[in-house]
Amino acid sequence: MAALPDWLDRLPDAGEQRALDEWAIGERGIPGLDLMERAGTGLADLVGEVAPSGRIVVVCGKGNNGGDGFVAARLLRERGREVDVLLLGDVEDLRGDARANAERLPGAPPTPFVASVLDGAAAVIDAILGTGFSGEPREPAVGAITAINSAAADVIACDVPSGVDASTGEVAGVAVRARATATFHAAKPGLWIDPGKTRAGDVRVIDIGIPDGGPGEPQVGLISDRATDEIPRRGRASNKFAAGSVLVCGGSLGLTGAPSMASEAAMRAGAGYVTACVPSSLMLIVGSHLLEVMSVALPDTAGSLEARGVEQVLERADRADSMVLGPGLGREPEAQEFARQLARYAPVPLVLDADGLNAHAGSIELLAEREAATVLTPHAGELARLLETDTESIGARRLESARLAAREAQAIVLLKGDDTLVAAPDGRVGVSRGGAPALATAGTGDVLSGVIGAFLGKKMDPFHAACSGVLVHARAGRLAAQEIGPEGVIASDVIAALPRALASRAA
Repeated sequence: MAALPDWLDRLPDAGEQRALDEWAIGERGIPGLDLMERAGTGLADLVGEVAPSGRIVVVCGKGNNGGDGFVAARLLRERGREVDVLLLGDVEDLRGDARANAERLPGAPPTPFVASVLDGAAAVIDAILGTGFSGEPREPAVGAITAINSAAADVIACDVPSGVDASTGEVAGVAVRARATATFHAAKPGLWIDPGKTRAGDVRVIDIGIPDGGPGEPQVGLISDRATDEIPRRGRASNKFAAGSVLVCGGSLGLTGAPSMASEAAMRAGAGYVTACVPSSLMLIVGSHLLEVMSVALPDTAGSLEARGVEQVLERADRADSMVLGPGLGREPEAQEFARQLARYAPVPLVLDADGLNAHAGSIELLAEREAATVLTPHAGELARLLETDTESIGARRLESARLAAREAQAIVLLKGDDTLVAAPDGRVGVSRGGAPALATAGTGDVLSGVIGAFLGKKMDPFHAACSGVLVHARAGRLAAQEIGPEGVIASDVIAALPRALASRAA
């Protein structure tokens, strides 16, 4: 099992977190009651921030998640808050640390769950199902989750919103929609991967005293600002070729902006030499947009590339360091054949995007035959076509889908979204923190492809290049939004912000 690079912040899944808990208790001698006390304390503190006044309702399950809820309820009562504690099940069914903390409650003991108790509450703590849950909730959890979602109160989830799979973010049935989630020791993948990310709200990680080290090696991590620290930079001895030479191949009638934006983005991301390979009949249009980018005219029919242009690109590829294939390519049969042949024979690291991906719909395994590195950048619809499924299935199982595609293509697969996932064939996954809504506009995907192409041209490791590209792209989107507001950002604004995004961690 490969170790995650140190620029990814580890996200242990349910099994890995359980092993860490057992190790802390069994090997390091930390009492489970102490871990639960710290978890409940952090949960109570977060509730106090989200809802500083008003009545609180704590809804507890029978396991350790409920035990954390009992601790929070006790502390909130001791702080003078009015707290109702509801239990799904019988007190007699509680065991271990959860039972001990139920017995420590001052004031009224837990009472059976009744939905009407939620009426008028300022906040509800969801302490029903913990990180060990997967699948579809059953009664009485289903009724309680439904009632919590209907309540006019701020919801704070304990460790993970009930109904969300902590390991994957999948939601098979109903799931709590929280304003905030207090999660313990480390965030879990399901809190950062949709649809779980949408249910989790703001995520607060609570240190509960588990030491560093321990068993297991998480395979999923959040992309941190440290990812950009090792991007090669221009030095005194640099020249335009040393900074990386990138080929951008695509374009068709009505879609000349896509290769233009990918090319300019590659330049702004630090490439020293970029060449746009576009249909001959569209050269004047593309050339009028690109002053610093070289251009090559390829044979076309009515503005659509022909397969016989592949040899011309391959000749250029011998002097290039990376290639971006697909922006604006279109779906004419000849153009699609152009993409398939070029992807197969290109001897340099390749970013395959847009209609370059669609050219491989249903035949993703052909990409595994490539000798050089490959990075695929699909949105959910494009990945659905590659895997011969539907968009809804991709959206419901984003982590599983990205990993499957990475294995089948033997490529880095970048599944776009606010939770953009970067999956490697060996199972490692980088997850974007997102938070750049300004990127939801046409052309920003072409920008991202150009950025990754530039980083590959600098001979970065493909997984690192893709994760760094996602991070810089999001930074640039936020910087552009700061200047003109997120609703007015267009792709060229993101391109203009790329140099500042590369220069600053604070973006």
